[in-house]
Amino acid sequence: PVLRLLEAQLQDQRRKHEEEMEALRKELNAMEKELHEQQETSLQALQLSPEIQVELGLQQEIIRLTSENMDLKESVEQLEKNERKLKNQMRIYLNRVQDFEASPNLLPADRRPHNSNTQVAVPRKGKYFQGMLEYCKEDEPLLIRNLI
Repeated sequence: PVLRLLEAQLQDQRRKHEEEMEALRKELNAMEKELHEQQETSLQALQLSPEIQVELGLQQEIIRLTSENMDLKESVEQLEKNERKLKNQMRIYLNRVQDFEASPNLLPADRRPHNSNTQVAVPRKGKYFQGMLEYCKEDEPLLIRNLI
């Protein structure tokens, strides 16, 4: 009984091994075929005139750049989406701060600000800009009004 069980397991393992070997042989044949096709293409490219070689090179570069451009567009879209989300959050927090400043009576007496002209200090990161300002075209009237 034990010997038959071990023999069955061995045959099962042998069958699995043969199936794996067959799959690997097929994969190897497919890779060899692909390599052969690539070699033929390379040989044909070498036999082509220099103008055609340049044109093929340019086509490959255009394909690469187009792919890279699409990746960058996706990245920009994601960043713009994140920017809109953060702007919305900023507006919500700004409204909350303005509501808080407008109605300090809603807080308990020990947490009310002592001065009615209390300004909210916004911590800034260590960036220092000189004369640089980035803004959206739609925000231009608001920016000018605030500057004046």
